[in-house]
Amino acid sequence: MLEEFKKFIMRGNVMDLAVGVIIGGAFALITKSLVGDVIMPVVGAIFGGLDFSNYFLALSSEVTATTLKAAKEQGAVLAYGSFITVLINFVIIAAIIFLMVKAMNNMQKKEEEKPAAPPEPSNEEKLLGEIRDALVNK
Repeated sequence: MLEEFKKFIMRGNVMDLAVGVIIGGAFALITKSLVGDVIMPVVGAIFGGLDFSNYFLALSSEVTATTLKAAKEQGAVLAYGSFITVLINFVIIAAIIFLMVKAMNNMQKKEEEKPAAPPEPSNEEKLLGEIRDALVNK
């Protein structure tokens, strides 16, 4: 049974999946930082510092706080601003991934479109060419 497990783990598909999951996790951190630390501040600056994260609807009359964190401590809230922020982040990340995949596809197309170099003529073709040239020169 241990030998079967070893064969299963060492198969290419499992190893490829493991590498994909690890790279995907690292890529998620990169895109989260790109969106949160680079793109969203620019979007906030363009729209006058608009921050959706503190937009909420109190579901209890006991909630009087003006920030989401404090409101959650006081009672039940519907945090629709957080949802809007996550939705915007998703759209931005999806656009970035689309552009990356499109660029990779274009690079692959360019590699495939390169014409192959013509094969070098065989000895027979070279000899026939020499005969043709000799007959033309006579």
